[in-house]
Amino acid sequence: MYLHNSVHFTNMQRNRDALVKTLVQCLLKSANFDGNWIKVLIFWRHFSVDLPKAFLQKLSAIPSNVLLSCQDHTSSNVGNLFLSFVSFFIRQMEIMKKGSTLFSGFKSWLLMDTCLVYKNKQNLKLIFQGFKDISLERFMHGGANVTGFQLVDFSTPMVTKLMQRWKKLDQREYPGSETPPKYTSALTYDGVLVMAETFRNLRRQKIDISRRGNAGDCLANPAAPWGQGIDMERTLKQVRIQGLTGNVQFDHYGRRVNYTMDVFELKNTGPRKVGYWNDMDKLVLIQHEPTLGNDTSAIENRTVVVTTILEAPYVMFKKNHDTFEGNDKFEGYCVDLASEIAKHIGIKYKIAIVPDGKYGARDPETKIWNGMVGELVYGKAEIAVAPLTITLVREEVIDFSKPFMSLGISIMIKKPQKSKPGVFSFLDPLAYEIWMCIVFAYIGVSVVLFLVSRFSPYEWHTEEPEDGKEGPSDQPPNEFGIFNSLWFSLGAFMQQGCDISPRSLSGRIVGGVWWFFTLIIISSYTANLAAFLTVERMVSPIESAEDLAKQTEIAYGTLDSGSTKEFFRRSKIAVYEKMWTYMKSAEPSVFTRTTAEGVARVRKSKGKFAFLLESTMNEYIEQRKPCDTMKVGGNLDSKGYGVATPKGSPLRNAVNLAVLKLNEQGLLDKLKNKWWYDKGECGSGGGDSKDKTSALSLSNVAGVFYILVGGLGLAMLVALIEFCYKSRAEAKRMKVAKSAQTFNPTSSQNTQNLATYREGYNVYGTESIKI
Repeated sequence: MYLHNSVHFTNMQRNRDALVKTLVQCLLKSANFDGNWIKVLIFWRHFSVDLPKAFLQKLSAIPSNVLLSCQDHTSSNVGNLFLSFVSFFIRQMEIMKKGSTLFSGFKSWLLMDTCLVYKNKQNLKLIFQGFKDISLERFMHGGANVTGFQLVDFSTPMVTKLMQRWKKLDQREYPGSETPPKYTSALTYDGVLVMAETFRNLRRQKIDISRRGNAGDCLANPAAPWGQGIDMERTLKQVRIQGLTGNVQFDHYGRRVNYTMDVFELKNTGPRKVGYWNDMDKLVLIQHEPTLGNDTSAIENRTVVVTTILEAPYVMFKKNHDTFEGNDKFEGYCVDLASEIAKHIGIKYKIAIVPDGKYGARDPETKIWNGMVGELVYGKAEIAVAPLTITLVREEVIDFSKPFMSLGISIMIKKPQKSKPGVFSFLDPLAYEIWMCIVFAYIGVSVVLFLVSRFSPYEWHTEEPEDGKEGPSDQPPNEFGIFNSLWFSLGAFMQQGCDISPRSLSGRIVGGVWWFFTLIIISSYTANLAAFLTVERMVSPIESAEDLAKQTEIAYGTLDSGSTKEFFRRSKIAVYEKMWTYMKSAEPSVFTRTTAEGVARVRKSKGKFAFLLESTMNEYIEQRKPCDTMKVGGNLDSKGYGVATPKGSPLRNAVNLAVLKLNEQGLLDKLKNKWWYDKGECGSGGGDSKDKTSALSLSNVAGVFYILVGGLGLAMLVALIEFCYKSRAEAKRMKVAKSAQTFNPTSSQNTQNLATYREGYNVYGTESIKI
């Protein structure tokens, strides 16, 4: 094998040596397991340290069939040196017929012109930086193994915006804009950003770096340092920015640290990410399974790894899972779904729980994916069957099937205590304002009816006395006095009617519109009365996301890693931006590691914490004991769960067709009903609902009895007052009549006066009854 420097870094000498050391260790470790390795040579253009002597001597467990040899070349004529070296090694390879050759780190023209002759040899390996800067189409279908390091991540927003602007450049005005910029251009761009940030920081610190007219002699011995040089160096080392090449910062020696490079391999379908390198983890190479063909025939004889996450009801351990092995230890919606997909595709699979218990998000600093997405990206799994939300950032690194479940972000709160019905709960079907309007309408209609009856001549009686008798008629001239008008309106509102009715057209119009009004009001009241009397309502302090955003008493949060948190972080809607500002600055943190932790926090917070999660999970937990949570408001967005596969996986189309077929057969709906509602523990209504129909209790209608008793008592009181009043009036008249008779008992005039008083009392009594 021929090993040789794979990367040419700008200002990264220390990390370059570390990377080469890591590569040598990995390759020599592999040599222990491969007897076909015969010779290992290291060809290095220039060593900043004595790598062969200082490093190779420390290596242990070197296979006996591996001969370590190292050549240090510092010649400026690298092109001729490389060409002669390739010619030499090709001759050696033709002699040995075994081993591998690995080239890296030279100009692209040298790489292409020299190695194309050898491109169909499977034991040729090419490694270089700027993997996407070179066209490798001629190597895609050959036998060469092409690996490269990519410093620029083209999926970041900063690089994406730059590429969009780059493509819009006029090629006549900007020659060379027809080709994408190289990674060296990105390094130059970041260098300018670093210097600009340095000058801005110096200006904020009010440090003057302008010339002060005291320029020194450049040839002075010893050289006089620039006065502001120390300040600039100190500020330069403190710079930390996000550039085209990722995180840019320096240690106290002025060396770049904390950056990440992606590792790519060239496959038949194009470049494929196979790992990454950074200061902390060094070189992390993911061992992929052999590349599959365009169909699933290549995997019929092996087991596919299906990654998922423990999340009820999607994936759960069985109660006696210790007695089972393999996939039989699990149960749940996604377990059944994976089984059905495997049946349709015809594959064997093994369920593997994701170690970190996360769905998948990319670290903004290291650019490393975690969770199930990371399992797919780095080749540890081939399918992800889980409640994994389809998002843009995930779609850039993995492939999703059609959604097998639609959902949205919802709000979970602790279920408030049911409010007991009040004494006058029969008034609840109509709002307080409506009742007040009805009272004013009743009084207004009665007054209008009284007035139109007074103005209309058709409401006055002019009948002659019967049998030619003289004197006033027993019937009043106008029946609609103010009290009779009130009585008529009340009778119509209670739908009981009255003995008197309007005779004039104007009066009948008033009565007609009042009857129509009472018809609508009574019908609406009756329609709502049953629900208000038989259902104990729960008063919730939160009904929507707007209610959460405008209050501070109730805390709210999301999962620490997942699409829900990403939704709020990227949202441009004012309400959600306000919520995100609160969540990221809240103390203690409102983000939870798992859904179970968030649900437990809701239950223990006594109504002081709301959890934002997917509606499907919210609905499921609402159906589980102790039945003390509830979903409030509508969904904040609309999205779906999908089955995920790595980019370019041949399983993608087969999985997608299987999901569509299961949906058409109605099996997806059956699975959801099975795990959400058929196995629910809180009844169809959730909470503490009972199977039997709720019956009205005395507390529901107590107010009606109070009104009845109060009305009867008031009637007795009024009757007593009337009796006392009439008795007193009668006693007064009798006393006056008796006094008159005593004054002149024989006088005919007194007799006539006594008769007049008695007649007057009778007339008054009759009139009082008529009115």
